[in-house]
Amino acid sequence: MKNRRQHKILEIIRNENIETQKDLADALRKSGFVVTQATVSRDIKEMGLSKIPFENNLFRYTFSGEQPTLRGEEHLKRLFRDSVVGLDSSENLIIIKTHPGGAQAVASAVDQLGWKEIIGTVGGDDTILVVVKPKRETCDVLKKFEDLSLNRG
Repeated sequence: MKNRRQHKILEIIRNENIETQKDLADALRKSGFVVTQATVSRDIKEMGLSKIPFENNLFRYTFSGEQPTLRGEEHLKRLFRDSVVGLDSSENLIIIKTHPGGAQAVASAVDQLGWKEIIGTVGGDDTILVVVKPKRETCDVLKKFEDLSLNRG
């Protein structure tokens, strides 16, 4: 039953713009599945689904490997404008603070840029840890992020 349900979840998010767990639970119920929001939440976590920015400042669920509609630095500028509330650094680490729920999308966009100085990100709910290598590049990367966050227009 769980496998069938998770297969259906993938089908739903491929064919519909699902913004919330409630939307996903409703779509599953319409397809004949008996689910609670807690079940849907566990499935989302197990399946590694994440939210990506979509049109009109909305977000939607996606599966690993699906690319957002917007690309590159323009995508990151938009995310920084809409989500980022603070930046800080120490040694070779940069912390990006976002509005609650915004960190995953920003971390994913940073990863997709492929900046050679960034060896990885870890995104929580409202905080992203960016690891920079070599350490001497940290100030330059922080400056790029600061420029993006100042681009509020």
